Amino acid sequence: MNRRELIRLAATAAALQATSRLAYSQIAFKDNPFKLGIASGSPSPDGVVLWTKLVSDSLFGFGDKPMDVAWQVAHDEKFERIALQGTATALPQLDHAVHAELRGLQSDRWYFYRFIVSSGVGAQISDVGRARTAPALDSKADKLRFAFASCQRWEHGYYTAYRQMVLDNPDLIVFLGDYIYEYASPKILPPSFVRGHNLRKAVTLADYRDRYALHKSDPLLQAAHRACPWIVTWDDHEVQNDYANDQSEGLTPQADFLTQRAAAYQAFYEHMPLPASTLVRGLAGLGQNDGVRVNQRLAWGDLASFHLLDCRQFRDYQVCPKSGRGGSTTVLASQCEELKNLNRTMLGKPQETWLADGLALDAKQNMAGRPWSVIAQSTLLAKINAPAGKEPRIWTDGWEGYPFARQRLLEAMQAQPSLHPVILSGDVHLNVVANVENIATEFCGTSLTSHTGWHPEREPSFYQDNPSVPYFNSEKRGYALCDVTPKLWTTTLMAVEDVRDAASATKPIAKFAVERGNKTPIQVPAKM
Repeated sequence: MNRRELIRLAATAAALQATSRLAYSQIAFKDNPFKLGIASGSPSPDGVVLWTKLVSDSLFGFGDKPMDVAWQVAHDEKFERIALQGTATALPQLDHAVHAELRGLQSDRWYFYRFIVSSGVGAQISDVGRARTAPALDSKADKLRFAFASCQRWEHGYYTAYRQMVLDNPDLIVFLGDYIYEYASPKILPPSFVRGHNLRKAVTLADYRDRYALHKSDPLLQAAHRACPWIVTWDDHEVQNDYANDQSEGLTPQADFLTQRAAAYQAFYEHMPLPASTLVRGLAGLGQNDGVRVNQRLAWGDLASFHLLDCRQFRDYQVCPKSGRGGSTTVLASQCEELKNLNRTMLGKPQETWLADGLALDAKQNMAGRPWSVIAQSTLLAKINAPAGKEPRIWTDGWEGYPFARQRLLEAMQAQPSLHPVILSGDVHLNVVANVENIATEFCGTSLTSHTGWHPEREPSFYQDNPSVPYFNSEKRGYALCDVTPKLWTTTLMAVEDVRDAASATKPIAKFAVERGNKTPIQVPAKM
C-alpha cells in the first residue's frame, strides 16, 4: 500500500463513524479481541480520540475484512447515562486499529468509554477507560496535574512506575519518546535484563506491529492508558537507534531505510490515540520526505499551552560521525568543524517557524493571563558543563550537537518577554532540573525502565561547575509528576525503588517549584 492510499484509508476510517447505532460482527470471537487495551488522546475542549486495536484471534479469523466496532461514551462508569455512542471502522490495511475522533462533548469534563464487538454468540466488551476534555480556550483553568515519561525498554525492567502514576490521578500523560525499542533480545539474557522476548530486530511493518503488541501486552501500561488521555511524540527507537531524518545509523541505502521508516511510522499511528490528520502530508509546511506529523499544540484553558515537538524526523545528520557509520558519537568541539555550521537544524526550518509562531501567540495570550508555555520534546536542552579546566565533549545526537538550532530555540523564547516557558525532556535516562540560561526552566525526566547512561554527577565539582543545575540524578528510573496553577508550577520526580522488582514501590525523590516570573526552580520537601 502506497502512502497516499494509507492517508486516504485513515481519513476514511475516521469519517466512517455513526452516532446512532452499534456494530454487529459476523465473526464469532472465541476470546477477548481487545488484548492490546484501549486508550484516549489528543483532548480538545469538545472532543478526544479513542483508540483500540482488534487482535485477530477468532474462531474463523477476520483477515482482510473491515470490522465495525462500537464505542460508547458515558457520564457514569455503569454506562447508564450515555453521552455519545456510535461505530468506527477497523480496516485491515491499518491492522484493524480504531481511531474514533469524537466531537460534541462538554469541555473540562471526565467521561467513561468502552468498545463493543457483537456477534451471533454474544458481545465482546473492552475494559472501561476514563477520558476527559480540555477546558474551553477562553476559560479560567485553575489547575492541571499531568505526568510525563519516556524510554521504556521492555527487557530492562518492569513497568512498575505506571502503578503509582495511575494512583496519582493525572489529567493527562505526556510521553516523550522511545515507547518501544527496536532491538532483538540476546539469546542469553545478561543479569541486567529482567525479561526477554523472541522478536527479531524490527525492520518491516510486521516487525514493528509485533513490537507494539509486546509492549502493549503489559497490564500496567494498559492501565495507564485507561486512566486518562495521552499526548505522544517519538524519539529514535520507534524506528532505529540514532536515525536522523532519512539516514540510518548503519547507513542503509536511503530507499531501503525510507521504506523501513514508513513502516515504523505507520505502526506508531496504528498503536497510538492519534487523529487521522497525523498522516496528512504538508500541514504547516511540514511534509518533508513523505513523513507524518506528530508535532501538535494543545491548550489547557487559559492555564497552559503545550507545544509537542518532533526532534527526529526533520533534523540534519549528526556531525563528525565515526568512519562508515551514521548516528551519534562524542567529539571535542575543537575537533569538529561541522559544529560551526549556522544552518544545521534539529527540528527542520518549517517546524522552527511553527514553534516560534506558537510562542508569539502564547505571548499575546499571556497578556490576558495564560502564564505557562510548555515545550515538550525528546531530549535534554540544558548544557552540562565539563569540570573546570577540561574541554567539553559534545554528544552529537543531543541539542549540543546542533548548537545554532539550540540557540534559535532559546531566541524564539527570549523574543517573547511575557512568556514563562517550561521545557520537558527525556531520552538521556536521567533526571535534570535546570534554569536554562535564565530563559526557561527545564525538567528532564529519567527513563521509565531503560538503563542509565552517563554519570557526570560523580565528578566532585559537578554542582560547582553547573550552578544552573540544582538537581541531577542518573541512578533512578521513573517519571515526573507536574502540578500547575496560574502562579506556581511544581514538579515531583518519582522513582521506582527497584525496577527489577515487579512489586517495587515508587516514591518521590525530589520536588521543585517555579513561581511565575522566575526561571529558577527551588527545591521543596517531597512527600507522598
